[in-house]
Amino acid sequence: MSEKLQNVFRKLRGKGTLSEQDVNDALREVRLVLLEADVNFRVVKDFVARVRERAVGQEVLQSLSPAQQVIKIVNEELTELLGGTEAGLKFASKPPTVIMLVGLHGSGKTTTAAKLANLVKKQGRKPLLVAADIYRPAAIKQLQVLGEQLGIPVFALGDKQDPVSIAKAAVSSAESSSQDVVILDTAGRLHIDEELMAELRRIREAVSPEEILLIVDAMTGQDAINVAEQFNAALEVTGFVVTKLDGDARGGAALSIKAVTGKPIKLAGVGEKLDALEQFHPERMASRILGMGDVLSLIEKAEATLDEQQAKELERKLRENKFDFEDYLDQLQQMRKMGPLDQLLGMIPGLGAKGLQGIEIDESQIGKVEAIIRSMTKEERRRPEMLNGSRRRRIAAGSGTSVQDVNRLINQFEQMRKTLRGLADMEQGGRRRAPGFPFPG
Repeated sequence: MSEKLQNVFRKLRGKGTLSEQDVNDALREVRLVLLEADVNFRVVKDFVARVRERAVGQEVLQSLSPAQQVIKIVNEELTELLGGTEAGLKFASKPPTVIMLVGLHGSGKTTTAAKLANLVKKQGRKPLLVAADIYRPAAIKQLQVLGEQLGIPVFALGDKQDPVSIAKAAVSSAESSSQDVVILDTAGRLHIDEELMAELRRIREAVSPEEILLIVDAMTGQDAINVAEQFNAALEVTGFVVTKLDGDARGGAALSIKAVTGKPIKLAGVGEKLDALEQFHPERMASRILGMGDVLSLIEKAEATLDEQQAKELERKLRENKFDFEDYLDQLQQMRKMGPLDQLLGMIPGLGAKGLQGIEIDESQIGKVEAIIRSMTKEERRRPEMLNGSRRRRIAAGSGTSVQDVNRLINQFEQMRKTLRGLADMEQGGRRRAPGFPFPG
């Protein structure tokens, strides 16, 4: 969807002036792109009508850069379609806050429960995960394993207890142990049925959750809309968590949810790792879709990942020409913590779908570089000039790579060190910090 919309607007930018017909032609293409991306038909119809009403006005047709005005309007309307402003989680004035996760089988409830617990823990809260899915085999064990990985307690009473009793007991346990967020992992079904809804309503009445979040799989297509409407009608959900937004699916149906139900998307799953859940920002998502990048999210990821002291130490080493393979390995690890490279590059303005075409992002190459560096001794990492032929052969054997791979990395490293040394010299008189994440190629 992103790539096709950018192509539409690229054609508009090529025109010096715009006629009403030009705008209509562009919007016809936008309509087709959105429908092909599984965006709900009613949503597309309303969206195109709103854009057309604004785009054929005098402010656009008589402006100095009409194409940019049209793109600005589309960006604003797309932001509105996705929810307008971000809707954060609501926390109770008197802890604990109860968050109830609901959804069909396979939507990713249990993993999302763990990711959400990890997210609120990073915000300084003390979460308690609750295994209230007594039907799916190994659901309780899965949650316990995830909780153990994150160092977050899991409340479980086995699969013989009633889910309502489990939820009530979990809230009581949280109150007595000063845990301020209770996350209920409830049971899903293969399809929506009255029995499922009745049980969820009983849990809701027993613990009065602050949030009822429906987990929606972005890869389910138009089915996502039907599921959202039915759950919302039965439970009055407070918002949605859209999972698998990083997948290959068209995903447009999931992005129609706010317009169809009136309830906001609050969180988005953008990967498989337990830290790959983030607050959903409509304006940032619209900007990414239209190829304008998402610099704010990139900065936030960097701030959450980078160590201020390490950055200052790196600057000092660069200026003194003491940057070595130990520092290089540390920078690679910090970069990987920020997320997949293709996602990071997609946040840079101008590097949308079109800008990334032809760029092969093979993260296994970073793994290969790490293996080579880890096969060096500490002394070799700190003094790269020691790496003679016999040492390079040993490193290649130890890392499962070839001598050519080792030679290539060392040559690139030396070239990069010279470049960074030059940059550090140029910046020495100013306040700007030397660049982070130095890596070759």
